[in-house]
Amino acid sequence: MILVRSDCQDPYYNLALEEYLFFQRTDLHPLFFLWQNSPTIVVGRNQNTLAEINRSFVEEKSINVVRRLSGGGAVYHDLGNLNFTFILQGVAGKGFDFARYTRPVIKTLRKLGVQAEDNGRNDITIDGKKFSGNAQYRHQDRLLHHGTLLFNTSLEDMVQALTPGQAKLESKGIASVRSRVTNLIEHLPVGTTLADFQRELIKNVLEEYGAGQHYFLSAEDEVQVEKLSAKRYRTWEWNYAQSPACNLIRSRAFPWGQMEVHMDIQNGIIQQCFVYGDFFTDRDIKELCALIEGSPYMDEEIRKRLQTVDLNTFIPGLTVDHWLELILS
Repeated sequence: MILVRSDCQDPYYNLALEEYLFFQRTDLHPLFFLWQNSPTIVVGRNQNTLAEINRSFVEEKSINVVRRLSGGGAVYHDLGNLNFTFILQGVAGKGFDFARYTRPVIKTLRKLGVQAEDNGRNDITIDGKKFSGNAQYRHQDRLLHHGTLLFNTSLEDMVQALTPGQAKLESKGIASVRSRVTNLIEHLPVGTTLADFQRELIKNVLEEYGAGQHYFLSAEDEVQVEKLSAKRYRTWEWNYAQSPACNLIRSRAFPWGQMEVHMDIQNGIIQQCFVYGDFFTDRDIKELCALIEGSPYMDEEIRKRLQTVDLNTFIPGLTVDHWLELILS
């Protein structure tokens, strides 16, 4: 297991570095990457950025906003938060196995006397309160798993910066975002620092995956990361994108996450389709949208098109009936 740490706190640089390590430095896999960002909202690949953030608060506080490669929901980072990334090759199969990569975190905390638990999807909790959100991205036989760890984050800023969808709140019966999150420092032995926790986490990762060595970026690595940062992560097009012209919006909560579809329908024909949400995908959801663009907005016609592909290859568990329930309800 190769260890990489970033001393940079720029989120646009760190996400570019993560992507660079995943796609370009396959010689370093398997890899464990630790990083921190200055105050930032990181939105999931499939999310509508403007629907996830409190824009006035974000601008007032100069909070960065950036989109990541993986799906899932929006998260808040600051210097009281630690981010970790696993990058591995030869990971076969479909679906998303989060437990394998959250295990070292849980093991570390239990050794420190904290009873952390995997919540069954992509969060780690203590007494039902979330302190870690996780997401995954696949390409061929490679897997990127990354997660956040709230160590001593400003939860007040986090709550004000993020704007959860009302449908998500209603589906979970949640009255207060603040009431369902916690910082690790509230549960760890008094005097435990973030540096202490990092050392213990690295130790447990190496016990799980084998002895490792540190890798320090070369000058050429730095050049390539900066290029990628400028080309993708620092651009408005990647982070916000143009909101589609639409005259119909539908939203549903499913077992795999919240889905919201925006469609532009002219003369009964679906001209454009965009899907947002905190779900994870094995394939680009835009391919699924393209299937129904040009179709009459009718159950039978849309069903015919959807039956030409295995929807389970996009989102594990997704069926034609689920998709029709979303867009026709």
